[in-house]
Amino acid sequence: MSSPASSDNSADARANPLKADNRYARYPSLTDRTVLITGGATGIGASFVEHFVAQGARVAFFDIDASAGEALADQLGDSRHKPLFLRCDLTDIDALKKAVADVKTALGPIEVLVNNAANDRREKIDDVTPASFDGGIAVNLRHQLFAAQAVMDDMKAARRGSIINLGSISWMLKNGGYPVYLMSKSAVQGLTRGLARDLGRFDIRVNTLVPGWVMTEKQKRLWLDDAGRRAIKEGQCIDGELMPDDLARMALFLAADDSSMITAQDLIVDGGWA
Repeated sequence: MSSPASSDNSADARANPLKADNRYARYPSLTDRTVLITGGATGIGASFVEHFVAQGARVAFFDIDASAGEALADQLGDSRHKPLFLRCDLTDIDALKKAVADVKTALGPIEVLVNNAANDRREKIDDVTPASFDGGIAVNLRHQLFAAQAVMDDMKAARRGSIINLGSISWMLKNGGYPVYLMSKSAVQGLTRGLARDLGRFDIRVNTLVPGWVMTEKQKRLWLDDAGRRAIKEGQCIDGELMPDDLARMALFLAADDSSMITAQDLIVDGGWA
């Protein structure tokens, strides 16, 4: 049984991932490595930013939410490397390419890309229009390919790199009510496998990190109700809340040299639901 002191330390570290917690791994290969995270201002993305910063990486992150992005960067300003936040609408591919170029100028060659940005906005099949379809693909899928395209030359030159594409178990569970999102997230796994084959000869790894229902503030505010709580309890093998930190720790492993022979895989972090 944990002593009261160790329990307090663990809770404190979970609230503040920059505080050392010896339960979790440190990855020397991530120190000073340039990491780019999309959709990093809030939710799972913010946890990615915090955890990579805590590893001593040089972190840049994009988001359309400027106020949240700037606040997070300021919050982490006392770190070894203050993260670089750039406001970017990832549905604008020219803007995405420029932002990636700005990161390279500021922080150096990018060796880790976490394609996190997405929006699980609900839209019934009856309401889907060509415009909303194109918009859903743009925010949930298209930018992942073009972000990878924009960083791959850095990774080729370094003869190493890790691209982590965020998927979802939602399509595996046959969820209804947001078909374009489900289609996009299932396609991410096809993108991962194709990129893994194309880039593997340069020792660049590409994997899909597949979350279950992660209890972000947005999810709790918009979607979590009593029926959802029952579904989680019945579906997950582990009876507990899946948190952003749980995804972040897997992303660290996939980005670090420890996973140097893991590619074209779907790494599911969902408490055993899918």
